[in-house]
Amino acid sequence: MTHQLVLPGAELPPGVTAPPGASAVPGAATPAPITVNFGDDGIVEVTLPVNAVVRSREAKAAASAIREFSGGRKVPLLLNVTGVLAITNDARASYGNPLAISACALLGESPVDRVIAHYLLRAKPDSLPAQFFTSEAEAREWLKEHDGES
Repeated sequence: MTHQLVLPGAELPPGVTAPPGASAVPGAATPAPITVNFGDDGIVEVTLPVNAVVRSREAKAAASAIREFSGGRKVPLLLNVTGVLAITNDARASYGNPLAISACALLGESPVDRVIAHYLLRAKPDSLPAQFFTSEAEAREWLKEHDGES
């Protein structure tokens, strides 16, 4: 059974609209939700909002959801950064704390996604297996191979 949690949105720059289904968040001009899914395969998938700047508040909420879903054990994480505009330094620090993560696959499509992913990868501890992918199937396969390594 897949479980999904939709977290408070990230702030979008002026003039950028949120995707359909986005909900209002105090202090954010036009928020877009962050989703956290815990699938039957044991992989936690966090999807960051397209065209948004992800800040510490959102990153901490996602990290808390991962810890809640994990039930005290380390789980593989698929972090989808496709179309994200930026991730603040404070948010990066939250994603770099792998208390509940056994391995991290970052998923994106564009050269900008790759730059954002590598920005996040620089914050991770050396003991955490992590890699950037442009194919979700390859990312999931890699996570299954690396689950439980840390």
